[in-house]
Amino acid sequence: MSISAEATALRCDDDTLWVDLADGRSLAVPLAWFPRLLDATPAERAASRIGHGGEGLHWDALDEDISVAGLLAGRGDMTNRRPPDAA
Repeated sequence: MSISAEATALRCDDDTLWVDLADGRSLAVPLAWFPRLLDATPAERAASRIGHGGEGLHWDALDEDISVAGLLAGRGDMTNRRPPDAA
């Protein structure tokens, strides 16, 4: 089964990434899933664009790319950018 949807709008608040979809749904995803967005300033988060026919979300200055299909599948940042805490 293929998961696809077209993003029409996106925004962030202090804790959440909000994505509106062309089919009327809205997604709310915790910024904790995406450390680059979580650590960014509000201005950096606002400097976003929707690309690839609505299938991708991009923050050029943050080097962050998120797929709408990944959000729908419940996947956060898959790159493991933060090192584990030392014990």
